[in-house]
Amino acid sequence: MTDTASTAPAPAPKLPPRWFVRSAWVVHRALYRATGGRFGLARPRPGRFGMLRLHTIGRRSGEPRIAIVSYYEEGDRLVTMAMNGWADAHPAWLHNLRAQPDASVDLPDGLRLVRAREATGVERERLLAGFDAFHEGPAMAEYEAARRRATPVIVLEPRDR
Repeated sequence: MTDTASTAPAPAPKLPPRWFVRSAWVVHRALYRATGGRFGLARPRPGRFGMLRLHTIGRRSGEPRIAIVSYYEEGDRLVTMAMNGWADAHPAWLHNLRAQPDASVDLPDGLRLVRAREATGVERERLLAGFDAFHEGPAMAEYEAARRRATPVIVLEPRDR
């Protein structure tokens, strides 16, 4: 008799309910506004993702849009995941970046102009695994398994203008 328990994939980590994720976003944005930006952005450090404000242009409306997203740095590049609170749908900011990859980000030390691109293949897997250094718990690939589709990994590269 073979032991199938040791070869079966581990179940995906338990994700917080959608209402909790959305509430956390609302509170985070409200704290950022209420403190004039003194709270809400952070540089990444061991055990904790960084937080940045991503400025995009709406692909349909042409209006400015802002999202606060987690990131980490790889050299002068910023790496983020296009997740929508782990929901299956991609976030609107990803669709905006696909239509117009030139964007800007607010970091704790100021504004940076960036150009977005999606990482693919081996680079995507390496960058996704890079998030594991910034949180405790299961690997990001295990969280990703809770979604029906792959989570795009976005690289924000510096641009001059």
